[in-house]
Amino acid sequence: MGYQEIWQPYRDEVEERFPLVMERLESIGQEETVSQPYLGYFRHVAAFLAELGRLEEEVVSRDWKAVSLEGLRQENYRLYQDVLPEHYGESYGNPAYAVQCLGEEYGRLLSALYADIRSLIPYAYEGRVYDITIFSELFVEIYNLFEGEGLPAAKEVQQIIYWFFHDYGEVFTEIWVLAQTCPELDFYARIILDSDLGDLRYLYRYGAYITENEWRTAEFLNGMAQEEIQAMADTYTEGYRIGFQVTGKDLSKKRLVDLRYPIGFERMVRAAVGNFAKMGLQPVVMRGGELSFDGRGNRGRSVGSVSANRQYEYDHKSDKAIYWDKALVGRRLEALKAAYEGRKKEAAWYAGPAHIETFGEEGFEPKGNPYAYQFTEKQQKLNVYNANMSSEISNGYIREDERSFTIIAYPIPAIGEGYKEIFAKTVEVNTLDYKLYQDIQQKIIDVLDLGAAVHITGKGENRTDLTVSLHPLEEPQKETVFENCVADVNIPVGEVFTSPQLKGTNGRLHVAQVYLNGLKYLDLEVDFKDGMITGYSCKNFGTEKENQAFLKENLLKHHDTLPMGEFAIGTNTVAYRMGVDYKIQDKLPILIAEKTGPHFAVGDTCYSWAEDVAVFNPDGKEVVARDNEVSLLRKEDVGKAYFNCHTDITIPYDELDSITVLRQDGSTIDVIRDGKFVVPGTERLNEPLES
Repeated sequence: MGYQEIWQPYRDEVEERFPLVMERLESIGQEETVSQPYLGYFRHVAAFLAELGRLEEEVVSRDWKAVSLEGLRQENYRLYQDVLPEHYGESYGNPAYAVQCLGEEYGRLLSALYADIRSLIPYAYEGRVYDITIFSELFVEIYNLFEGEGLPAAKEVQQIIYWFFHDYGEVFTEIWVLAQTCPELDFYARIILDSDLGDLRYLYRYGAYITENEWRTAEFLNGMAQEEIQAMADTYTEGYRIGFQVTGKDLSKKRLVDLRYPIGFERMVRAAVGNFAKMGLQPVVMRGGELSFDGRGNRGRSVGSVSANRQYEYDHKSDKAIYWDKALVGRRLEALKAAYEGRKKEAAWYAGPAHIETFGEEGFEPKGNPYAYQFTEKQQKLNVYNANMSSEISNGYIREDERSFTIIAYPIPAIGEGYKEIFAKTVEVNTLDYKLYQDIQQKIIDVLDLGAAVHITGKGENRTDLTVSLHPLEEPQKETVFENCVADVNIPVGEVFTSPQLKGTNGRLHVAQVYLNGLKYLDLEVDFKDGMITGYSCKNFGTEKENQAFLKENLLKHHDTLPMGEFAIGTNTVAYRMGVDYKIQDKLPILIAEKTGPHFAVGDTCYSWAEDVAVFNPDGKEVVARDNEVSLLRKEDVGKAYFNCHTDITIPYDELDSITVLRQDGSTIDVIRDGKFVVPGTERLNEPLES
């Protein structure tokens, strides 16, 4: 069964409805049955939906070689121009502007509706006429409420949106699971494998916003020798394979690899698909994170480009608050379980994601928008419950102890004039000698294993003063507290990490500036008592209330508190030096940044959902610190054991004073002193720091 055959039942369902609703959209442009200022909004959005409908019909049979490159650029710009930063101040996609034009009662609702409709742009290119039809019908139903002399109550509009997602949420969930488990949904695979990658018209086949970054990245990779491309792909896919090998998981039982990559990297991904095929794996690509129902604005897309407007995404990240309630969450979870049950065999074939990340964009400092939707406290608790239960359901079909992943990162042209040099340096960082780091890191672990706790302090303006409690070792000759992590699932090398013992983990973590999941945090402080967050602050916004709300949503993920799930010491001083030399420390992704100093993760441990799987270091010792006091609650109530988040916060070497091992007898041993490694045998790590 091919791509079109899979979508055919959905197309059949709306075969008669699609032309009717398109005709209705066209007529709205000629009608005067809605009063101003609402008529202006409805005409604008109706015209946009009608354009998507025409585009879907045209793209399905489009001869891409017959369309000029300039024509495709103009088409792409036309679709996205309304929310670009230079136009956003007068866009209905901006909740503040929508409220200014339409009033607070309707403006927020209609802006959120428009944001969901704008999310359909890629669907038009994928031939998903079903989605365009049902959203067009939703729009027309709301338009009808505004016809005539009176105006509807805002509650009527909200209820129509609520029942739409109540009724169609089951379909969205079913399609999400299908995309995760069905390689025949190969829209993206066909772009990777069948396109003439030398003809950059292929970039526009995704329907995503295409910037100079995607364009120049593709051009740059096209200029590389095939041997260089293959080497990059080999690093990426070998990390994936080794991830299974070192954890003792059987890759031969798997058939599906979840590709996650940035547009512009198709040449590398094509080589990687060939490598995965030799492992017996076919690609699946899950296009998610577009609709409010899927969590739009959370940067979770499997295939993506540089955002048209990060502020627009940020303003609409909580639009689900319009309709999110206990009944709908329950219905979604039932649909998720049913969808997985219907594809139980295929779900078991899922091997896990293989990520390619990018870095180089200017850091995003979100601005508060008083008219953007925010979750209520009750809805925040529902978000936590939904995330926990969704993970429990998916882990029942895609077992964490049988899957793995890998992740690697490269710069994009937005990083600046030294792009090509930085790219080459990143390739070097990604391929450092793992055996060298493995040996050095073992020397650090040997010292750390002597301790009952570790004391970390900052220097200069860094106010970190934190004691991390370590798991005791019952058989030191066979056991270890820290995992020796080189370049497998997390590329590049290197770090040593552990799950701290929560009791006795106390103090303050501070960083002057850090980027976490694409958001910039200023003067971030997190206080811990017995391993749990007891206080937090930052200086992003003008009021403490705004800062607390920002941290509660984006760092704590709506939880009241989180445990320290990981303590690690990064050893990749080469990557640190790259950041310093090219002045890109603030642009390094967490994947690389976490290797450039000690870091602390809030949330789940690195072993979440797989704590009972034995893990061994290269020296044969078992890593026994896989649990903490919270994750152990899974044996009583799994709902209390996991938080479904893990956010790393790194202290750079230049803000670090010391990392000192505290022994049970009161004696101490330094691992780092004045920002330099002092364990015998680790001198190589200091060379980049002293250059």
